[in-house]
Amino acid sequence: MRASVTMYDRGHSSISYMKPGEIDWRQVFGGEGARWLHTGGILASLSENSAEVVKAACRAAREAGTVVSYDLNFRSKLWSSEKAIATTRDIVPHLDVLIGNEEDFQKVLGFEVEGVDENLSSLDASAYKRMVEKVVKTYPNLKVVGTTLREVKSGLVNNWSAILWHEGQFYESRRYENLEIEDRVGGGDGFSAGFIYGFMNGKPPQECVELGAALGALVQTTRGDTSQVDLEELMHVARGGSARIKR
Repeated sequence: MRASVTMYDRGHSSISYMKPGEIDWRQVFGGEGARWLHTGGILASLSENSAEVVKAACRAAREAGTVVSYDLNFRSKLWSSEKAIATTRDIVPHLDVLIGNEEDFQKVLGFEVEGVDENLSSLDASAYKRMVEKVVKTYPNLKVVGTTLREVKSGLVNNWSAILWHEGQFYESRRYENLEIEDRVGGGDGFSAGFIYGFMNGKPPQECVELGAALGALVQTTRGDTSQVDLEELMHVARGGSARIKR
C-alpha cells in the first residue's frame, strides 16, 4: 500500500531561465506553420520567466491560428495552489484544449469536483461532467477538455479511464479495470499524446478519447515516463484487443 512519490529535480534548469523574447514565436507558428502547441503547468511553475514564456507562446499561437493545448499538471512541490490559480487564469483564455485530472482542476483553476473523497478511491464520472460544464461556461474559448479518471486501489493496481468534452458533447473511453502498474509516471502525458494524435489525424472524438486512454494505460506498464509503444500496439489496445501473445 505504498504510495508513489515523485521528486522534481528542476532547479536552475536552462528552460527555467528562458525569457519570452528569446524565441520568435510568430516565425514558429506563422512562418514555419507549426500546427499544434502543447505545454502546461510544470513549465509555467518553474520560474517567473517560465510563466511569461508560456503566456507569450500561447498568445502567439492563438493569434496564428495554431491549436493550443495545455496540461494543468499541478505539482505541489513546484508551486502553491494560490500561485497556480493566479498564473493560470491569464493563460486559459488563449487555449483551445485543456487537460487535467481531478486535483488539477481543483488546485490550478479552483473548480471543485463534488462528491470526490479525499483519497480519490472512488470516482463518479457524472461529477466530472458537471465540473467540466462549469469550466467551459467560464472559458467559452475552449473547444476540448480532456480528463483522466484514476481510482487508486493500491500502488500497483488502478482503475483507469478518460472523458473528453468536445464542442458540447461528452465521450467516455473504455474502462481499464485493475490496470497493473509498472510505473504510473507519464500516464497523463500518454493520454495527451494519444488524443492529440487522434485529432491531428482527423479521428472522431470517440476514437480520440479511446486513443488517449489506451496510450495512457500502456505508458504505465513500462518504466519511465516516456512511451515505449508503437502505433500498431496502440491501435490494437484502443480497439479492444486482448493481451494474447503474438507470435
